[in-house]
Amino acid sequence: MSKLKLAVQKSGKLQEGSIKLLKDCGIIIENGIDKLKVNAKNFPLEVFYLRNNDIPQFLEDGVIDAAIIGENTLIEKNKDSEIVVKLGFSKCKLVLAIPKNEIFNDLSWLEGKKIATSYPNSLKNFLEKNNINSDIHEISGSVEIAPGIGMADAICDLVNSGSTLFKNGLKEVETILTSEACLAKNINIDCEVEKILSLLLFRIKSVLRAKRSKYILMNVPNDKIKQVSNILPVLKSPTILPLAIKGWSSLHSVINEDEFWMMIDQLKEAGAEDILIIPIEKMVT
Repeated sequence: MSKLKLAVQKSGKLQEGSIKLLKDCGIIIENGIDKLKVNAKNFPLEVFYLRNNDIPQFLEDGVIDAAIIGENTLIEKNKDSEIVVKLGFSKCKLVLAIPKNEIFNDLSWLEGKKIATSYPNSLKNFLEKNNINSDIHEISGSVEIAPGIGMADAICDLVNSGSTLFKNGLKEVETILTSEACLAKNINIDCEVEKILSLLLFRIKSVLRAKRSKYILMNVPNDKIKQVSNILPVLKSPTILPLAIKGWSSLHSVINEDEFWMMIDQLKEAGAEDILIIPIEKMVT
């Protein structure tokens, strides 16, 4: 029987998020400690634990069928693959940063400067696009220290909160790209294996949809049901259940969490009371 060969990062936060996502999809992964390949117990899936920078090449060569990987790595390595869906975790951005006492008005500041980075291809493309001539100094780690020891005038590196830049006396001046974890596939994936990938994708989308959505319940006077329902974006129509109190009903629906606070006042003004918001574990449509 065919199996989907899926690569995840060997260690780190991206790996943690990847395994959690598979778990949320109901997939049981065998203990992967010190193993480079493990099998799922209840899904036709093999998980490969690989070095992050090696995954794009393995994906292009067809050694693996799919991968959960950061967009930034795919862009940097520039290997043939296809992003199937963005996953919403491990968000970060690739930025340019300079010593905080420097005055930066525009990108012309970078002209002729030395820039230290672990992402030379992404940086090169950005500089060429903006007609900037800089000296790219490629290093594999501890990029933030480069300006402080005279190795470079600026750096190009991934940041999350920016606290590491601040601690090293640097300030962010330009964002080159934003990134998050994504599911990518080999562009020549076998047809039978792609069917398995489609099954996995269905589960992933159900989990992601649930994370973005909340179950909402509220009590509404019967003569206000239509007005309240018109405010709510629903899958088809809200569920309406009569209350013990005459003339009132309980209205149930699904809403995007981000939209709730924008419409709470509208719901109350329309007559809704006792509004409850409940998390959704899975949402299958």
